[in-house]
Amino acid sequence: MKKVIFVTGGSGFIGSTLIRFLLESENYLVVNIDKLTYAAKGNKLSSVEEDPNYFFEKCDICNKNVVRELFNKYKPQLVFHLAAESHVDRSILTPSEFIKTNVLGTAVLLECATEFYHTLPELAKKLWRFHHVSTDEVYGDLTPEEPAFTEQTAYAPSSPYSASKASSDHFVRAWNRTYGLPILITNCSNNYGPYQLPDKLIPLVISNALQGHPIPLYGNGQQIRDWLYVEDHVRALYVVACKGQTGETYNIGGESEMSNISIVNQICEILDNLKPINNGELSSYKELITFVKDRPGHDKRYAVDNGKLRRRLGWQAENTLDVGLEKTVDWYLKNLQWCESVKT
Repeated sequence: MKKVIFVTGGSGFIGSTLIRFLLESENYLVVNIDKLTYAAKGNKLSSVEEDPNYFFEKCDICNKNVVRELFNKYKPQLVFHLAAESHVDRSILTPSEFIKTNVLGTAVLLECATEFYHTLPELAKKLWRFHHVSTDEVYGDLTPEEPAFTEQTAYAPSSPYSASKASSDHFVRAWNRTYGLPILITNCSNNYGPYQLPDKLIPLVISNALQGHPIPLYGNGQQIRDWLYVEDHVRALYVVACKGQTGETYNIGGESEMSNISIVNQICEILDNLKPINNGELSSYKELITFVKDRPGHDKRYAVDNGKLRRRLGWQAENTLDVGLEKTVDWYLKNLQWCESVKT
């Protein structure tokens, strides 16, 4: 009998990559639970829509009655919880939406998962998992001299987005301690790769550059991020779900720290090589870089220590930042129509 896996937020960037990865195996029935907000723009799952092992349920995770029905209907053995509002700029403009989805939605999902879990026979309980996918932004930021975030780093969120994710992390841990729900938490660094919407830095740079539009960069562009190729991330999620110790947290990073200005320059160099700029007034896409007013509370540096995940579970990123960026730029060049469709 095939294992049933729930993926909340499965129509988003990371969720859809995870679903495609899971369906490469014929051992799973994958149920995508998604509200279909703006993050689901652009059909990222067209390649699996006809797969007999794939099911889609349009659902707001804040709707307890519907969520409860889905647990009873499909009887999952594993839940990957990725459904979340995740854009920092949007959280500054509409914080209540982030509190509703990321905090209340997670609490509703935990309640329904716990109700279902306690109906299971003891053997099934031993194999059951609730995997909560979170962010390194819950830890706040670092100075250039400070060591990378570990699983013991104190939470210090800076934005409404990271505060809502920090809150959801605490609720997940509380459900493990209070109700015995077998949980796993992963905190990842900045993801990038195919199918990411062009409101995030890397696809925005590619899209604007190809259209000859200004490439906006906050402040002086010296903010440092640890970059993680999305396919490496989903492999890590799978490893943690299969081999991780319940009740534990695992940080997932790409071990690829780079300032925003450096990564923008590198993307422009790749584009200069693959698709030279067609503008008589400009010699390089770099000339489109435009510095804009910094956003409030902008974290200066993130860095993630992968040590626990590497030592205990044997995971390691397969894609360096150079390789991942080349793959990403190449994908967008081959899928310009998709990019334009989600922008409109």
